[in-house]
Amino acid sequence: MKNVVEPIKLKKDIESLEKYLESSSKRNRLIFAFGINTGLRVSDILGLNIEDVKNKSFVEIKEKKTGKYKKFPLNNKLKILINEYLPERYKDYYPEENSPLFIGKKHSRLCRSQVYRFLNEACLKTKINVNIGTHTMRKSFGYFFYKKYNDIALLQKILNHSSPSVTLRYIGITQDEIDISYKNFEL
Repeated sequence: MKNVVEPIKLKKDIESLEKYLESSSKRNRLIFAFGINTGLRVSDILGLNIEDVKNKSFVEIKEKKTGKYKKFPLNNKLKILINEYLPERYKDYYPEENSPLFIGKKHSRLCRSQVYRFLNEACLKTKINVNIGTHTMRKSFGYFFYKKYNDIALLQKILNHSSPSVTLRYIGITQDEIDISYKNFEL
C-alpha cells in the first residue's frame, strides 16, 4: 500500500506548527494558514498573486485541478497574516500587483516541492508524526471543519468531492471514530 498523506488531527499539533513556522518564515506561516483555513490545494495557494489578496475580503480563483470557479471569504486570521507578510514580500523590491504572492529566493513563484520541504522540516522539528505532504493542509482543514460543523454535505461541496464517502475517507474519519460516536449518542 502506498503512503497516504494524513491530516493533522490534534489542535495542539496545528498550534505547534504555526508557532514554529511563525518563528522561521512569515511566508511559510501564511502558506500553511491558507491551507488549513481554506482547504485550497497547494497548487491554488501557490497560484495566488498579490492582487488576489491585498485589501480583499474575498478570494476568487479558478481551481487549477477542476477548472471550477471558487469564491470564499478571508477570515480575520488570514487578513492579519497577509497584512504582516506583504511588507516582507515588498522588502527587496516593489513587485507588480499581478506578481506571485509567494516567491522563492530567485524571485520566481514557489513550487510545491519547496512547500513539501518546509512542511516536512516543521513536522520533524516539532515532533509531529504524520505522513506529511502538501495535501496534509487541505485534509487538516477538512478534518477540523467536519469536527466543528458535522456537515459532510457542505464539506463535500467545499472540497468538490463526488460523494460523502469520498470526503469522509479523504479527511481520515475511520470506522472506529464512527463506532465511538454511535456508542456515545443517546436520545
